[in-house]
Amino acid sequence: MEPATVTTERLFMRPFAPEDADAVHAACQDPDIQRWTVVPSPYTRADAELFTGTLSPAGWQDDTTYNFAVLRRDGGQLVGALGVMRRVLPGTYEVGFWTAKEHRGTGYATEALIEVARWAFTALAADRVEWRTEVGNTRSRSVALRAGFRMEGEQRSALFNKGIRRDTWNAALLPGDLRLPGTHPYRPAPDVSGAL
Repeated sequence: MEPATVTTERLFMRPFAPEDADAVHAACQDPDIQRWTVVPSPYTRADAELFTGTLSPAGWQDDTTYNFAVLRRDGGQLVGALGVMRRVLPGTYEVGFWTAKEHRGTGYATEALIEVARWAFTALAADRVEWRTEVGNTRSRSVALRAGFRMEGEQRSALFNKGIRRDTWNAALLPGDLRLPGTHPYRPAPDVSGAL
């Protein structure tokens, strides 16, 4: 896919580029980012260069992962990262994100997540955008809920992070949740609460 940009009133999201390595390296020194995401720990300058200069461009080129640098529109400061990954089931994608420590609590992550989900529903013809995090990552869960994701439960041993299998919280967003049409019909399960 051709690299794309997404904007909001306060944010500009574009594909990562090699010149973002310094800002990504600095942000990923935060112990919380290393704890709750799958970034390497310790996070080296070489890790940032690999992510911004090789992995992110390759994901766009081979249509598997679309990583966005989330930047403030008033100056271009890196706020965080937001990735959209293709899943096996057609029309299904997963989102993952981190926010630089100094930008937490500003609403930037929620704002970015809503607009990138909207982009996935329109540009990628997604019918389902999934979110998951390790159980206990309450900040990420709060962002997903504020963005309209609906919790769907927990999965045991569903995440492999830094050599350890971990349980996850799971949620999803559908096009109709953002008042967008889906690409395929959706039939919700009937209410079976009175069934035997």
